[in-house]
Amino acid sequence: MSQPIYLDYNASTPVAPEVLDVLIAVFRNVHGNALSTHAYGVSARGIVEEARAEVAASIGAEPDEIVFTSGGTESNNAAIDGVAEALADRGRHLVITQIEHASVEQAARSLERRGWGVTRVPVDPEGSIDPRAIESAIRPDTVLVSVMHANNETGVIQPVAASARAARARGVLIHTDAAQSVGKIRVNVRELDVDLLSIAGHKFYAPQGVGALYIRRGTPFAPLLKGAGHQNNRRSGTENVALSAALGAACALAARELDSRREHAQAMRDRLERALRDAFPSLVVHGAQAKRLPNTLYAAFPGLDANELLSRMDGVATGTGAACHSGKAEPSKVLLAMGVKPSIATATLRLTTGWPTTAGEIDEAAKRIIEAARTGTGSPRA
Repeated sequence: MSQPIYLDYNASTPVAPEVLDVLIAVFRNVHGNALSTHAYGVSARGIVEEARAEVAASIGAEPDEIVFTSGGTESNNAAIDGVAEALADRGRHLVITQIEHASVEQAARSLERRGWGVTRVPVDPEGSIDPRAIESAIRPDTVLVSVMHANNETGVIQPVAASARAARARGVLIHTDAAQSVGKIRVNVRELDVDLLSIAGHKFYAPQGVGALYIRRGTPFAPLLKGAGHQNNRRSGTENVALSAALGAACALAARELDSRREHAQAMRDRLERALRDAFPSLVVHGAQAKRLPNTLYAAFPGLDANELLSRMDGVATGTGAACHSGKAEPSKVLLAMGVKPSIATATLRLTTGWPTTAGEIDEAAKRIIEAARTGTGSPRA
């Protein structure tokens, strides 16, 4: 088998060397509980708070607005359930979109089973919501709107700030799942004007198993994890000093190098897209007319099955849909919400580039994908 080529950066990223150095140093040298008052605890506390400040600075927040979590799923669950529990006496209605990550969708379904109303706002054929639809969906009993910042499949960036204005005009809180956008594009909680924002570290070169939830000061919130009241009673449990430090380091790294690395990821994405379009004029690029993440290419090869195509591709690591659902045969719910035909949806590959991606890898990956597509049954004509 040829040298594998990784083009699945929306699923997970390697740990950056600078971040790994921080992680190992803390694991090796720090073992105190960050709540202990002796010297070992004070040292651990200092590391956690420095990391909290780094995360906050990267998104324009204040350190006391950052809660460390185990990742994007916990952050999304905590945001939905935390506001729902805190404001249940005020109303029992939630607005989300049809393209939310499963961790938002399943949290909403859990509320529905408990008698809540949930409105799912549709998207247009490019995969974008209309903020006016958010405004129309808000009811007198709505307590929260959740609109993802960038879709994990299409990469389409959603109008979160406009949705926030619509929610705020009606006195409704707003949350955004920014797991895919933080570290790839500029994210500022003040500019987005959101009350809660979710971060997943492994999407931008931090380890798997760590994330954060931004909670604007004064936002009503009931903790998902209850216990001794850690993190200002917003997430109980002994803090993971090493993973917190690693997330902080990844946020600081992303802030320093965001522009250059964004440009590089987009150049690699566009290089791949040009090669595939040249080989297959019938190629369908989902969300091509919308504002997309710079690294994301969600493309369909009409007449082919994406899973079969993956099995024939020589060492190109990618996916056919959302990372949490890879391997399933049914069409992507995101593409179906966009009005894409099932036959096109099941012919779609998600190809995502990253900071380490090279031009040589892109050219070789394009060659392998093209060869696999042309040898397939019913392969698209060049």
